[in-house]
Amino acid sequence: MDGILLIDKPVGLTSHDVVDYIRKRYMLKKVGHGGTLDPLASGLLIIMLNRATKLSQKIIALDKEYIAEMTLGFSTTTGDLGGQVVEKAKDDGYLKLAKYQIEQVFQKFVGEIEQIPPMYSAVKYKGVRLYKLARKGIEVPRDPRRVKVYNLVIEDIDLPRVKFKIRCSRGLYIRQLCIDIGRELGYPAHLSQMVRTTIGKFSLDSAHKLDKILNEPDSEKYIIPLDIARKLI
Repeated sequence: MDGILLIDKPVGLTSHDVVDYIRKRYMLKKVGHGGTLDPLASGLLIIMLNRATKLSQKIIALDKEYIAEMTLGFSTTTGDLGGQVVEKAKDDGYLKLAKYQIEQVFQKFVGEIEQIPPMYSAVKYKGVRLYKLARKGIEVPRDPRRVKVYNLVIEDIDLPRVKFKIRCSRGLYIRQLCIDIGRELGYPAHLSQMVRTTIGKFSLDSAHKLDKILNEPDSEKYIIPLDIARKLI
């Protein structure tokens, strides 16, 4: 049983939760995922089975596309709705921003940009994951990373919310992008919703609901064989 599964991860589960469910469903020891999705995010998650776990680094390196929503007015410890509020806007000017002002700022984040990883991330500092330090209330200096934003399009503005689609390189944090865009606009912001729609050539349209994988007796049919998966990466 070597291959990959395309899962439509629901909100509320970690990527590791999904790995555990799949491991138990197929009674396998070697199961991994190709790129973390936060519990509050949903969408495409690639699960690798047995020998397909060797494809992990190649899958993680693929470009990704998201549909996300930024909300202005306050920021949180985690950069999304799962954290505690740390800063609130001093006035309601963010509700009066013009469309052209928002579009101009968004365009500043297209191309190769530098981004400081958020504390709530899996990046390591002296061998320790940042999120483990963040949970203890510890903040450490982080070096900026160069990442690429290939496409960044605003889909809808209904202040304080701005919905957008982004295609980017590995290593870019959408939570941090929302914080940085808000800061450029002059107001605290956070990520309020996110769906991952593509990873490389793999699309959410081809993914299967986790319940279907876990409950259908013949769900092995949804596994993409290893030789085919290699050709798609």
